[in-house]
Amino acid sequence: MSFNCRFAPSPTGPLHIGGVRTALFNWLLARKNNGKFFLRIEDTDKERSKEDFKLQIINSLKWLNIDYDGNEYIQSKNISKHVAAAEELVKKGFAYKCYCSEDEINEQKEKCKKQGIPYVYNRKWRDPKDLKIPKDLKPVIRFKSKISGNTIIKDLVQGERNISNSTIEDFIILRKDMTPTYQLSATVDDHEMKITHVIRGDDHMINSFKQKQIYEAMKWSVPNFAHIPLIHSEKGKKLSKRDNASTINDYIKIGIIPEALRNYLLRLGWSYKDKEIFSLKESIDLFNFEGIGKSPSKLDMSRILSMNETYIKSMNEKDLFKKLIEFSQEFKTKIDESKENIVFKALNFLKNKAKTLEDIYNNSLYIISDNLKISNDDKSLIDKKSQEIISNFITDYEKLSDLNKENLEQIIKNLINKHKTNFKGVGQPLRIGLIGTKFGPGIYDIILSLNKTTVINRLKKIV
Repeated sequence: MSFNCRFAPSPTGPLHIGGVRTALFNWLLARKNNGKFFLRIEDTDKERSKEDFKLQIINSLKWLNIDYDGNEYIQSKNISKHVAAAEELVKKGFAYKCYCSEDEINEQKEKCKKQGIPYVYNRKWRDPKDLKIPKDLKPVIRFKSKISGNTIIKDLVQGERNISNSTIEDFIILRKDMTPTYQLSATVDDHEMKITHVIRGDDHMINSFKQKQIYEAMKWSVPNFAHIPLIHSEKGKKLSKRDNASTINDYIKIGIIPEALRNYLLRLGWSYKDKEIFSLKESIDLFNFEGIGKSPSKLDMSRILSMNETYIKSMNEKDLFKKLIEFSQEFKTKIDESKENIVFKALNFLKNKAKTLEDIYNNSLYIISDNLKISNDDKSLIDKKSQEIISNFITDYEKLSDLNKENLEQIIKNLINKHKTNFKGVGQPLRIGLIGTKFGPGIYDIILSLNKTTVINRLKKIV
């Protein structure tokens, strides 16, 4: 059996994280089944569709290493086929021209609102034999939905779903200006693209029932449907573009790496035994419909950061350094080439307490920047005793001919004994003097990562 699926976003806004997960699930299933994965840009809404959003969609998938077969399929280029399908449906008796004015429709909606019932078009023009066609109104084309019986979808995730046809209105497939609506365009395009599996969010379930009727009316093969539960915000509400970190760009700019986010999205609504970390090959080999849950998933930023931290600590340091350089160029200050080698050598400890590339960048600022800014709070910790400890350290440090951890440990130990203090009493003022803050990497790592002249000059500035 062939396996063709697609991801079909509208370029009317930045790609939503829920859309990214839908794309990922489609891509994994296509690759697992040696099938095809297509990207379809549904840009028939000309007023709201923007080229910038289209590029953001494409770049987001590229960043996550989700590749698609062939070029992007641009829906607006296929409108003539959508219109032809609508005309054929009219010809076959499965659609009709509706001449209801906007005032009539609004009046129907208002009546339903007062009665507390959902609005359903009253099918006035379904059988127009006693109606006079108005000369001053352009019609819409409505699909003639089945009135009796039920429509059944054997969903690959949700199981069998059954709906009474009486609940499906005669929906519009062509507007007055002869532009197609989503229901028609999506169905025609899926047929034209030979899509075998339509995998999308479960908020599309009603669309699938409507579109199945179009397939059947046109005598086209009906694809398999799979509806994935939605992603909710941390507050448990349906995730929207107004939520923080709702787009890929929100994650890129804080230094989330693509492998980590892809792994997180994989596990967001899908599971395989107790396994948490998946290589790309494992993701493809193990992913299946059976592992997709039926309940909404909740976006958890702390879990994303934890996943990112795991990937940062385990990935090849040359690859990590490359990502750090790219991140700093795009979102921070470019790391001077003269400092790059120092940062790379220090990466083994700079990444230790880092959850993001931004954390690594901030941890390395004492190397990158020659102008340290010490906050007033940190300055207040450098009292007379701290200054004396720093002065004593400089004296002992200048005498060292061999810089290594053992020699530094001995100096620190002597200072602790001499000043009747503890490790923090010595380490904290030294750290503030060397990196500008009491928080940061271990003091030995800091000292050994800087050259001797830099260490002495920085410490002399605060005594």
